[in-house]
Amino acid sequence: MIFWEEELLNDREKIFEFLFDFNPRAAEKTDQIIETKVEHLLEHPLMGVQRDIFRGRVLIIPEVSMIVSYCVDGETIRIMRVLHQKQKFPSK
Repeated sequence: MIFWEEELLNDREKIFEFLFDFNPRAAEKTDQIIETKVEHLLEHPLMGVQRDIFRGRVLIIPEVSMIVSYCVDGETIRIMRVLHQKQKFPSK
């Protein structure tokens, strides 16, 4: 099961709104790519990399230059944040 933390939903909304102002189709496509890549975690929960400066693991989505932080808790994958690769990622 994938659980989307509230802060992550805020991140996704901000990304969508920012892109939508310039290109609505790009906004839709980016959001869909993020969701699809995150759903892959259900079958491959450890495909993201583990970094000491982040809590949990980090899934890099190069197609849209996004980074998704997540934690695996048994059968549950908690999606914590999604940020553009150029944004400063919060520490633990």
